[in-house]
Amino acid sequence: QVQLVESGGGLVQAGGSLRLSCAASGSIFSISAMGWYRQTPGKQRELVALITSGGHTNYADSVKGRFTISRDNAKNTVHLQMNSLKPEDTAVYYCNAQVRSSGSEYYITYWGQGTQVTLSS
Repeated sequence: QVQLVESGGGLVQAGGSLRLSCAASGSIFSISAMGWYRQTPGKQRELVALITSGGHTNYADSVKGRFTISRDNAKNTVHLQMNSLKPEDTAVYYCNAQVRSSGSEYYITYWGQGTQVTLSS
């Protein structure tokens, strides 16, 4: 089994910064893409940022230039540096990873439990 554990959420003033981290653990053979999604009440979960094992990144238009995703393949971790935060960034942020477990031929999507990010104006 594989677990994703997020950390780093909290309450921050508009214009401030937060750094989210996610660590994958368990029976991991390899991880392809890792990413961050967010969700607000009544809305669908949306992609915030994605990073491949090779370091290629993709961002939602709403966060380009403000957020930076990075990963440490040796530690199976992914981070999201969030700068110039806006009230509309308030959401629960979820870590996501495509994981191939030891002894498996397939990649399966795993999700973290979510971490709340709240912006105060």
